[in-house]
Amino acid sequence: MTDTPATETSVSRRLIGRTAVVTGAGSGIGLATARRFAAEGARVVCADIDETAGKAAAEEVGGLFVRVDVTDAEEVEALYKAAFDAYGSVDIAFNNAGISPPEDDSILTTGLEAWKRVQEVNLTSVYLCCKAALPYMRRQGKGSIINTASFVAVMGAATSQISYTASKGGVLAMSRELGVQFAREGIRVNALCPGPVNTPLLQELFAKDPERAARRLVHIPAGRFAEAEEIAAAVAFLASDDASFVNATDFLVDGGIAGAYVTPV
Repeated sequence: MTDTPATETSVSRRLIGRTAVVTGAGSGIGLATARRFAAEGARVVCADIDETAGKAAAEEVGGLFVRVDVTDAEEVEALYKAAFDAYGSVDIAFNNAGISPPEDDSILTTGLEAWKRVQEVNLTSVYLCCKAALPYMRRQGKGSIINTASFVAVMGAATSQISYTASKGGVLAMSRELGVQFAREGIRVNALCPGPVNTPLLQELFAKDPERAARRLVHIPAGRFAEAEEIAAAVAFLASDDASFVNATDFLVDGGIAGAYVTPV
């Protein structure tokens, strides 16, 4: 019998009065987290490059939508300024936007343009978001930054997505360094490392190649992919004071993958 995802009935109101910025809020983990943050009492700024999805998310959670290209430094700065101008603080930054295109595959076949694009969206964007959020948090003397890395940042795979893996390793290393650098200013920075999640991104990838999905599923002790709501629950914990001594870490939410050698039959 497998665990069921967290539901709103089990939500504590841990984030009342706090402003949370979520990139990639229009779908997947970002949307689930925007919902969870709102349920926890936060004022949510939903950032996405997709205006339709981003606006819908903001309307659903009663928050603010900001269209942003997370690879553009000026747009990222404008995002955090908009959050501060609207709500008077930047307490939580969930830097979550990312891509995993099919052309990012083995190092033997992945072209330089695909490599660069994934690095820009998955790694450079996190650098830009942290750089923009930190001044607000430093002035406040507190804040929680959660950067979406991945379990592939701590494991290797023969079924490679080389630029994705490298980008997530970079997110993990950068999060660790920032967490150490700003710890005595009341700012925590953690890298969320989810296992495979049942999101539109994963569904699209695996729909094109069911064998690819089966190859991965067999390695998950829990016997299933995560639901976005389960990852959102972990993000809400890291954002809250319940995680006040959790800092500069790789926070694995992977169903046991990283601890596995032989999985149950």
